[in-house]
Amino acid sequence: MKVDHSFFEEVSAKSGQDLSRCFHCMCCSGGCPVAHGMDYLPNQILRMIQLGMKKEVLESRAIWLCIGCYACVTECPNRVHIPYMMDALREIALTEEVKVGEKDIWAFHREFLKQVHKRGRIYELEFMARYKLATGNLFQDAAMGMKMFRLGRLELLPSSVKHKEIMKKIREACDE
Repeated sequence: MKVDHSFFEEVSAKSGQDLSRCFHCMCCSGGCPVAHGMDYLPNQILRMIQLGMKKEVLESRAIWLCIGCYACVTECPNRVHIPYMMDALREIALTEEVKVGEKDIWAFHREFLKQVHKRGRIYELEFMARYKLATGNLFQDAAMGMKMFRLGRLELLPSSVKHKEIMKKIREACDE
């Protein structure tokens, strides 16, 4: 079987990463805090890219579940930047209008961007309330939310970034 390397080259170029540096030690997957929810682990996604499995990768849940926490980058002995790779994959999936593998992801992204546009940062309580209303999963994570609130991990009142005019210029530049 001959492998089509065009997908590998496209993802490498868009992510700015030399994905051939990965020797599949699985450190990225071992350190990933959301790996349990993924259909394919980060190292498996990378291997699938190397094998030209474009459809399977772009339709996977994993590319949408990556939270960009950089745990994988700190664990990787070759410093392959998985979050950059996942961003590139999401961009390709959106451009090619691929069927998204993660239910409700559009509602999440819409609410996230609304929050950033409104305040320059996320106000978690409003963000999660709007997301829950949009998806109809009102009480799915209520216990975890209450625990986070008790531990002081959720702010009661929203805050805003300084220099909103700079944030506006950044958004406008991204829209061009």
